[in-house]
Amino acid sequence: MSDTSFISSLSPARRAIFMSLGFVLVLSIVRIVTNTDDLTSSGTVSSTLRVATPILLAGLAGLWAERVGIVNIGIEGMMIVGSWLGGFGAWKWGSWAGIALALAGGALVGLLHALATVRFNVDHVVSGIAINILAGGATEYLSIIAFKGNGGGESQSPTGKGGYGTFDMPFLSGGHIGNWKSPDMLGWLENKHDIPLVPDVAAFFRGVSSDVYIPTLLALAIVPLTAYILWRTRWGLRLRSSGESPRAGESLGVPVVRLRYQAMAISGALAAFGGAYLSCVLTSTYRQGQTGGRGFIGLATTIFGNWNPVGVLRGAILFGFPTALKFRDAKNVPALLLVTAIVLAGITIVLVVRRKNLAAIGSAFGSALALFTWIVVDEVPSEFVAATPYIVTIIVLAGARQQLRPPAHAGQSYRPGENH
Repeated sequence: MSDTSFISSLSPARRAIFMSLGFVLVLSIVRIVTNTDDLTSSGTVSSTLRVATPILLAGLAGLWAERVGIVNIGIEGMMIVGSWLGGFGAWKWGSWAGIALALAGGALVGLLHALATVRFNVDHVVSGIAINILAGGATEYLSIIAFKGNGGGESQSPTGKGGYGTFDMPFLSGGHIGNWKSPDMLGWLENKHDIPLVPDVAAFFRGVSSDVYIPTLLALAIVPLTAYILWRTRWGLRLRSSGESPRAGESLGVPVVRLRYQAMAISGALAAFGGAYLSCVLTSTYRQGQTGGRGFIGLATTIFGNWNPVGVLRGAILFGFPTALKFRDAKNVPALLLVTAIVLAGITIVLVVRRKNLAAIGSAFGSALALFTWIVVDEVPSEFVAATPYIVTIIVLAGARQQLRPPAHAGQSYRPGENH
């Protein structure tokens, strides 16, 4: 059995674990070769999670919408609404109240999108664009009314009250038990820099178990929860059938319309949670333009992840990692070129085994170009770092387009009772 056949024979979960360990091994080798210990440090992991969380929530919002058959281009607008409501609620009543208010407001905007697309059969893209435009204008107007002259301004809210705290696992990451600070076993392993793989795996687990915001943990918990609900419950099966073949589902008694409203409420709430994360958790202040197009990036992760929660998480990390590394220390960024060269070389080998010669030539050229650039370049421009996730996503989507399978009825018009 060839290596590619072995990988293909694995279950999706085992395949994801196998490929993740392989990628961590590549990072470990690059860390040792380039002497960039911060490349896989727990601090970089924690920063990546913080940067990736809003994108993850936006991607999950797109997944819930498209799995029920509705394309949600309005995720950006829902995030804008969530960021404004989160900033307003945190200023008035406290941080958790800000997130709660954002969830409620996002669910209402999601229901508005469902009303337009389900009840009035408006084109999904048109409705989503309208929501984006309306959200931007409405929040700007509300900021003038609520914030100007009250410690904020036309484009910024006053600082929110309270905080969320961070989580540290006792014994593993040095968390406290009462007033006693427990040992930091993962931190001890992370400092063994001369050993390949072991400190990198320890740093990963320490990064997700120390100095992590509680809302980040809640966002991560939504990934397995989404997978369980959509693929392990009767309600989730009916919801997915509404996105695959609503007429067939309706003939079997599936309440397609009701499910679409429910899923869009969840989609809007998740997108607004991502917006509130920006204004309540990362900055404690709402600022106009704070979402920065993350709603559209979330849609890209939905496609990149093949409409699967774990895939969406991988896509969010892909976008978050280069940005987090730049924030930590820009000198570590050139090491990403060597990582890219090694990954593309591995992809080239797989393509050659599968006899996809044209794609293999392109991948080999990319690997050689990345390796040459790493050798001759000492500093990578910040603009290139910002564009790296988008470039990688385009390459991955182009190479995996035959394996991507969106819900069959996503974005198509549907009226209950027709064509039976």
